[in-house]
Amino acid sequence: MGKDVIVACDFSSKEAVMNFLDKFENEKPFVKIGMELYYAEGPAIVKEIKDRGHKIFLDLKLHDIPNTVKKAMSVLARLGVDMCNVHAGGTVAMMEAAVEGLTREDGTRPLIIAVTQLTSTSQERMTQDLLINEPIDKVVMHYAANAKKAGLDGVVCSPLEAGKVHEVCGDSFVTVTPGVRFADGDVGDQVRVMTPAQAKAIGSDYIVVGRPITAAEDPVAAYKRCVEEFVG
Repeated sequence: MGKDVIVACDFSSKEAVMNFLDKFENEKPFVKIGMELYYAEGPAIVKEIKDRGHKIFLDLKLHDIPNTVKKAMSVLARLGVDMCNVHAGGTVAMMEAAVEGLTREDGTRPLIIAVTQLTSTSQERMTQDLLINEPIDKVVMHYAANAKKAGLDGVVCSPLEAGKVHEVCGDSFVTVTPGVRFADGDVGDQVRVMTPAQAKAIGSDYIVVGRPITAAEDPVAAYKRCVEEFVG
């Protein structure tokens, strides 16, 4: 599996995201469309960015009763995205329903991954807010194992956990890791972070990078730096 950098296009409008993507004349970065942009512009923005030649990770983190998630995934499958996700906390049954809904009549489907614990979640927050008293590492591995059991392709996890996820679930189980910052950058609201080079060394398959690229003075140069450090 080839490693890749996914650019988190967390913009609030079509105009803003297109102005950003227009800067990339010679590259077609893999982009993440999250809740903000999707809810602002709807499914049409997915098709428009896809038509420009970009791979798309649709980051909507579905979490509901199995039948609702199945039906929603059957709709998302028509958008031609390359990757989408659910919350692993929705149970194995929900994740199984998501795979079923996402699978098209010809048997093809996008990659589907599960969010274990968000990179903004610390042990303290997990214990106090969620009443989960197990160590965060143990929780993440349990959620990852559940995702594999349900037939998912991988998980979203902290880069700190990518290597261990591969140990538990196998090398072919995909790890998609946000919480990546340049060594000389601001960590923002992330708690568990690594540099692109560190994420590469520990076994991340994809890194998701937002503000270090989108808010950079020269986003194209920042993207190229990230690819060089992570992909080589």
